[in-house]
Formats: sequence, structure tokens, C-alpha cells
Amino acid sequence: MSGTKIKNGPSLLPDPVARHPGTAGLPVLEILADLEAALASEQRALVEAPPGAGKTTIIPLAMLHAAGTSWLNGKNILVLEPRRLAARACAGRMAALLGENPGQTVGYHVRLDRCAGPDTRIEVITEGILTRRIQSDPELAGVGLLIFDEFHERHLHSDLGLALALEAAEAFSPDLRLLVMSATMDLESLSRIMGGAKVIESRGRSWPVETVYLPLEAARPGSSRPFYHSANKGFDILPACRAAIAKALKENEGDILVFLPGAAQIRSLAEDLDALAGGDPKLFVYPLFGNLSYSEQAAAIAPSPAGQRKIVLATPIAETSLTIEGVRVVVDSGLARVPKFSARTGMSRLETLAISRASADQRRGRAGRTAPGICYRLWSPHVHQGLIPFNRPEILQTDLTSLVLELALWGVTDPSDLSWLDAPPDSGIVPARELLERLGALDSRGQITEHGRSLCAAGIHPRLAQMVICGEQLGLGYTACCLAALVDGRDLIRGIQDPDIRIRLEMLTKAASASGRPRQKAAGQVLAQARNLAGRFNIKTGTIDPESAGRLLALAWPERIAKKRRAGSLAYVMASGGGCEFTGENAVSRHDFIVAVDAGGGAKNARISLAAPYDPADLEKDFSHRLKTRENVAWDRSTRSVRAMETLAYERINLKESPCPLPGPETVVPALIEGIAREGLDILPWSKPALSLCCRTTFLRGLNFPEFAGLPDLSRQGLTGSLDNWLAPFLGGMTSASDLKKLDLTAVLKALFSWEQLSALEAQAPTHIEVPSGSRIPVAYEDETGPLKFPVLAVRLQEMFGLTATPVVAGGRVPVTLHLLSPAQRPVQITRDLENFWKTTYAQVKKDLMGRYPKHYWPEDPLAAPPTRRAKPRKK
Repeated sequence: MSGTKIKNGPSLLPDPVARHPGTAGLPVLEILADLEAALASEQRALVEAPPGAGKTTIIPLAMLHAAGTSWLNGKNILVLEPRRLAARACAGRMAALLGENPGQTVGYHVRLDRCAGPDTRIEVITEGILTRRIQSDPELAGVGLLIFDEFHERHLHSDLGLALALEAAEAFSPDLRLLVMSATMDLESLSRIMGGAKVIESRGRSWPVETVYLPLEAARPGSSRPFYHSANKGFDILPACRAAIAKALKENEGDILVFLPGAAQIRSLAEDLDALAGGDPKLFVYPLFGNLSYSEQAAAIAPSPAGQRKIVLATPIAETSLTIEGVRVVVDSGLARVPKFSARTGMSRLETLAISRASADQRRGRAGRTAPGICYRLWSPHVHQGLIPFNRPEILQTDLTSLVLELALWGVTDPSDLSWLDAPPDSGIVPARELLERLGALDSRGQITEHGRSLCAAGIHPRLAQMVICGEQLGLGYTACCLAALVDGRDLIRGIQDPDIRIRLEMLTKAASASGRPRQKAAGQVLAQARNLAGRFNIKTGTIDPESAGRLLALAWPERIAKKRRAGSLAYVMASGGGCEFTGENAVSRHDFIVAVDAGGGAKNARISLAAPYDPADLEKDFSHRLKTRENVAWDRSTRSVRAMETLAYERINLKESPCPLPGPETVVPALIEGIAREGLDILPWSKPALSLCCRTTFLRGLNFPEFAGLPDLSRQGLTGSLDNWLAPFLGGMTSASDLKKLDLTAVLKALFSWEQLSALEAQAPTHIEVPSGSRIPVAYEDETGPLKFPVLAVRLQEMFGLTATPVVAGGRVPVTLHLLSPAQRPVQITRDLENFWKTTYAQVKKDLMGRYPKHYWPEDPLAAPPTRRAKPRKK
């Protein structure tokens, strides 16, 4: 590579690139000098450049050429691309500009495919490759510049890679330069975490694109919502896409790029369009998504031969980085498959959601990369205004188990030790750490174990890696690969309502001989994934053992092992403590133990969609280190006593129970207190004096007089809430309800009072009041409705002759309510004004009662008459 280094854009490029007609006039040429200077002096930079500016291919070549003899110092450049297709295409484009083939000056490295040689100076890699490279070589030996391209996509590994790269540059490789490039991003926040990196902006280069909204308000049967509404997840977008494609073919020239949410929709629409293209020898249909072979992907992005036309059906893989030559029309479904954490499976699952406005603009721009174009949006302008502005970063919504494991491998237990554009939330970190501890990948301090290193090196979700690695050790490796393919966020065998995962495994064994129909085709796709996974782990393909599914799934979902709550029930309790249930009987629900792989809904009653039977004997084989024997001392309602049971448990599931001797009072007494609280205070031996003590004390406390505020709370609520305080000290040696009968509750309660308080209680709330006849009559401070505001004194009328003033309590401040009784002990008057009774009412009462009780004493003047307990007073 030769050329003269002078401070202008084209001359910073190698001669073949500068002379290439495809680079002439690229807007990014204007910023190359400023960018090179920023990297030379400050080592950090940010480039914001719209699609079509040329940043992806021109900047790496320019920096290699311009800095080759200065700050790059003979080292190489790594370019991070978020997608494999973009990585290969980017490397191929740069190599072509140099007049070379990939693997010479420019190479690439993606999963399962590397094209690089001894002369490679620029290597385009994907996110997982970068993570593995930094983890294995923190110094990034031989690398002078690391470029993060299309950072706005904010994949989890992009955020992780930048965080690791920033620390690696600071701690291990101070000469490493870092460059972040994107079409749209939070420049201020990025600059801050990169130590004030300089922001360099480039113009874009694109042709005008007309936007046409086609709000086809087709709704599902029985629904009034438009198809685009988020609630219509099951709506088939394909009819709207077919209508828009037909319109585009009729009204426009050039190739058509159609954005669809996922591969399933692409395959289905491709079959329909193939029939259409079959009638036109000049029209071709190409799918474009991540799992296609490189040759299939290359065919989709290659220019159409003269006189031909193509329709490319793509996932969001085609939003950025790639330029598909000849595209003049974009049809945008407005949907994307986005990874989000699923509580149903404990992993991330792809969900179909509406795209952001930024993504919509990126897609629209694909129609104007090489000529004027048109974009058909299958929604309305009103809906467009309601779209979120930018894509939500994966780190805020996806499963963080892999991230936590990578951080532990890096030596970080607290994510805040690193610099993040968006810090991973605790709501994702905490459950991820708990799961990794269950899997044996982290120790109790959060540090990685040797087993954790193996899981991390596997390159798949730690759950699935656990299942495959441990399954291979059990001789069930290939079955584990098949299970991993089935539950990797997608059950590709659709339409099976039965939750038994063994049915799906049995289908895989028949997939090769039952091709053609959709379900068998889907099984074949799963089987292909399983074989690919087996190859990565050097596992030989072989027979599938459906009956081992439970054991294998438990290795990956140990918290989803579940035990039936009771015989005949469809409800289970999981090891995590949550609940789950089947909606109906099935082959799995007949088993007492299961593994509930997919269960959605509330934490207490999640509905099981996918499960397998589980043999509890496998717990002792595979989880002996997590089985715990604990002694449980608790109140047994059936025997009304405290019992001690020795329980063998796996987390929150009790496996076996057997009686054992009761321990000492320090354990038995709290259990006895718990039993009393559950049974209620009526289990205690209440005597009349004890009840009276409670009633009188509660009465005085209810007066709200300062001198009574310090009295103990002997109300039922107060006593129930303070059993530990007033009762526990007297329960030594007791274990049952029969033992409680030995308690002297009056003495127990009096222990709560001081001598002064008891004296005040006797004086201010006496148990009895002496009436004029000499009788000591009990005072009632409570009735069946509860405490009384005015205590009641029920006394025969004749015993009150001669008394004018109503008796009082509480130091003379509260009159009692007199229930004046007939000789038959029935109330004839209720009053708190005895004097007024004698004056106004007694005469009528006397008249009413004399006829019925003629033998009794009914004086004319009750105040002058002697009181008596007899029918008539004694004669003197």
C-alpha cells in the first residue's frame, strides 16, 4: 500500500482506494484528517455519520494507511461489526477496494468461520469474538486500534465489549486507540465514559426517498384493532406485505427490500413470492437472515444482473452496514424480533415488537443509497409519531446471565467497577448471579469456578451449556443438544398443545423420514440446530432418549424442579419457592415431580407450557451438594402440640420428613408461641380473675387519662401481638395445649404490672362495689360487644334504698351504669342518675311491680327506707 500522507481526505487513503471510483465524493473523506489527529493525540474518538457516508469501509483503511508509521506503530486494526453478514461483507468490500481477496490485508473472523492470514492488518470480527479475544488476551497484543461500528444497535456484547476494552486500555494497553462509530447515538454520554473523547460528525450521502404510508387496517377476526397494534401479536403481517410488494412491482423500478420480523415470516412469504416470480423469468426472490449460509447471503446482497430484478426479504440484519446494490424500493413491516428476558423460561426470548423511529429511518434510507427511491410503511403517520425514538438497549431488557458470567471471568463481581453507557440493572444482575451459583459457575463470593470457565467458553447460554456439558458426562450428550435446540428461546415445533417435551423429542427421531409437511419441516430445522451444536462440542450424533429429558432439563433449570402440592392436584411448588400448575391433565401431570421449563403468569400460579417428568432419585445423584437436612420445630394443629421433624430438602422442596426428639426450650418455646398465635388466645386457661384483670386494665387505658397511659395493653389484640413478652417466660418445659392448662394466667398477667400500678388498678377499677345493703356486687367492664365506656353494676332495686349518688370509678370521674333489677333479677331501670330515678320514676316502677311481687318491700319513700337483701327488711 503506497501513498503520500498529507492532510486531506483522499490522500490519507492507499492509492488503490483513492483511485477507486466508488470512493469519490464520499462524505467521510472530509473528516479523515481530524479523526486521525484525534486518535493520534487523544487516543479516543467518536464518529457520527449517517448511512452512506462510507465510514464502515473507508475509515479503517484510512487509519491503517495514515497511522501506519506513527501511532499505530505497525499494529493491527480490529473492526467490530454486530452481525456476521455485515462482518463478511465489510471485509469483502475493503479487500475489493484494495484489489485483493479477503484474507490478505483485510480479513474477518465470525463464529465458525475465519479468513485471515499472516499479512492481515485489518480484521473484521463480531461481538462474541471480541469478548473471547479480550478475555483471553486483555492486552490485545498486536492491536493498535479497536473500532466499534454501528454501535447504535446496542447489543449486549457491544456494551460489554466497550466496557472491557476501556478497562483493558487503561490497565494493560495504554497505547490502544478506541473509536466508536454510529449513525445515531448518545454522543454526550459516550464521550463521558470514554474520558471526554472528541466527537467528529460527518455528512451523509443519500438520494431522496419518498415515504408512502399504507395503513392497512386489517384486523384479526373479532378484533377492532389495526394489525399494527401491539396486542395483535398473533396477526399475520404477510398479506399486507404481499399487497405492498405487488404495488411496488407495478409502480416502481429497481430491486425491492422487504423488512420482516424474522426468518419464519421470510420463509412463508418467500414461498408465496416464488410462485409469483415463477411466471416472470426476470424476477428473483432472495431471503436474507442470519442463519443462512454465506453463499445464500452473498447472493441476496449482490447486484442484480442487467435486465433482472430481485426482491430481498430481510430481517433487521439489512438495516445498517450493508449496501444492497440496486435497491430502489423498501417495504417496511415496522416489526422486529427483539431479545427480552422471559420469566417463562428464565432466558431471553425473541419477541415481535414495533421498531423505533430511528430504525424506521434507517430502513427508509436503504432505498436511497444509490439512487432516488421510495419506502412503503405499513402503518399510519399517526402510529409513526407514537413509536419510541430509539431502540431500547439489550442490557436493560435481556437476560444478563451470560454477562454476569463474562464479568466474573474478567474478575469483576460488581458491574459498577466498569464504565457503561447504561449500567446493567440490579433486577437482572441479582437473579443471574443466583442462577450461576446454582449451576456451580460462581462460588458464594461471586467468583468464577473452573466449571464456570467451561460454561463461558461454550459460547451459548450458560443454562444450555450446562445441560450439554453435563449431559455428555452422563452419556446423553446428543439428547441434551436436541433439548437445547428445542428450548433455546423458541419452540420451533409449533401447534403442539401438549406440554410434554418428550413428544417433541420423539418427533425429532422421525424428522428425517417425514419431510414435507410444516411440522416435520420445523422438526428438521431443530434437528439441524442440534447437530450443529453437537459438532461444536465434539459430540457424536446418535439416538435420542426422550425419557432422560427431565434429568437433563433439571441440570439447566435446577430452580424449576417442582413437586406436586398434594395427590391428585395439578399444582406444584418449585424449588425456587414459586408455584406453577397445568391447565389440564396430561401425561406429565400424573407425576409427583416435574421440571417446568416454560411456565408463565404470576409467581404463585404460573401456567406450565413445557415440562418433563422428573425422577427425585436424580436429585441425590446430580444435586447431592445442594441437598440439606434441617430440623424443623413447629406447632402441629392435628396434635395441638409442638413437634420436631427432620427434613431432607432441596431448596424449597421437602423431600423426606421423619420425627426427631424435641430440642431445648430456646427452640420449643417460639414454636409454642407460634401455635398459640395460630390457635388463638382461647387455647389458654382463662379464669374469671384473669379475665377481670384484662377488662379492668383495658377500661382504664381507654379513658386516655395520663396516669393510666403506662398500664400494660391487655386487650386481645395487644396480648396476641406480645406473646413473646408476657407469656414466653412462663412456658419452660411446656410443649402442648394440655401443658398450657397448668398456667396461672392471673399471676402471669400481674407480672406485667408494678406494685403501684396494681394498687391503682384496684382503687380506680375495683372488681366489686359495696351497695347500701352491704352486698359486694361485681362490676362488669366488658360485655359480648367488647369493652364498655361506662362499667355496669347490676343490683336488686331494694338493695339501693337510701342511696342518692350514683356509684363512680376512675377516681370519681366515671359513673357506673346501674341495672336496677326486679326480684326476678330482670332490669326494671337502667340509669346513671340514681337520684333522679328515685324522684321521677320509682313511683311508676313500684306501681308496676307491687302486684307481681306483693311479698317484697315497696316503701313510699325509698330514700328513707332501709336497704335489704331479703323480701322485706328485718323488724327492729
